[in-house]
Amino acid sequence: MEDNFKSDKICRVLQIYAKLTEGYIVNKAEEAALYGVNERSIQRDIDDIRAFLDADSDRTGSMNSIIYDRQEKGYHLDTIYQIRLKNSEVLALCKILIDSRAFTKDDMVAMIDKLVSCCVPKSNQKLVKKLVSNEEFHYVEPRHKSSFLNEMWELGKAIRESRYIEMDYYRLTDKKVVHRKAQPVAIMFSEYYFYFTAFIEDEDVKKDFDVLNDSFPTIYRIDRIKSLRVLDERFHIPYKDRFEEGEFRKRIQFMYGGKLRRVKFRYTGLDIDAILDRLPTAKIIAEEDGAYTLSAEVFGQGIDMWFRSQGSYIEVIE
Repeated sequence: MEDNFKSDKICRVLQIYAKLTEGYIVNKAEEAALYGVNERSIQRDIDDIRAFLDADSDRTGSMNSIIYDRQEKGYHLDTIYQIRLKNSEVLALCKILIDSRAFTKDDMVAMIDKLVSCCVPKSNQKLVKKLVSNEEFHYVEPRHKSSFLNEMWELGKAIRESRYIEMDYYRLTDKKVVHRKAQPVAIMFSEYYFYFTAFIEDEDVKKDFDVLNDSFPTIYRIDRIKSLRVLDERFHIPYKDRFEEGEFRKRIQFMYGGKLRRVKFRYTGLDIDAILDRLPTAKIIAEEDGAYTLSAEVFGQGIDMWFRSQGSYIEVIE
């Protein structure tokens, strides 16, 4: 008799699951009458299907939910084709976030907690959290201690909608807060900090810049923004003149802006791949006895800092 009960329950659950996957509405009262059981049994069946779908989402990559529809007075299957990250992928992202040291500790912990809770099945969340807990505990936040996520989001919207911004910005050169009106065009990350690039129209401001040509944007650190206002006023940059941050990013070191330069140098270190990864525009011109001659296109003076950091492994030719 117990075997018959189990068999009946399995058949009932499978039939209810089949109805849901075929797009039917499942009404508890109707199902209870159909199978000769009470509504609590049907509710338990639905809960079992929910648990199965949650566990199976890690395998399929599709997150499925059973939703109650008040108008239809029944349950239906809601399928969200959103690929869940694998445990290993979430762990990798957490490690990258921690190693970036770009955020305050509160912001960092909050983001990692949300990433784990949203993307990792409950059964594995403790394991993933344990793998990053030590680094999270010893995390050293940046010295500016500024939470700038809201400002970064506002800048992102301004860039998308081509809106001018006004800001009060802490300038490091003379340690003054200056007022700027600008056309923001991109957000980028480099060496612990988030930056945005923008064009300045004010000629009185630009006269002190090293680069006067409008084709070269000014670079600002987002955490140094003291106040930010997105204006209703829009700007227009022709498509042919649009700023391409991907190409710009290939050619800039340490976010030091400046004119486009071509450099030529000799490398005698052990890992040429590290050089080519650091300088995406670099091309090998010649190789002799393990020494490489390379050329690259770069913006500004940041490349000179990087050359000095490599010591005797780099010899600048031109």
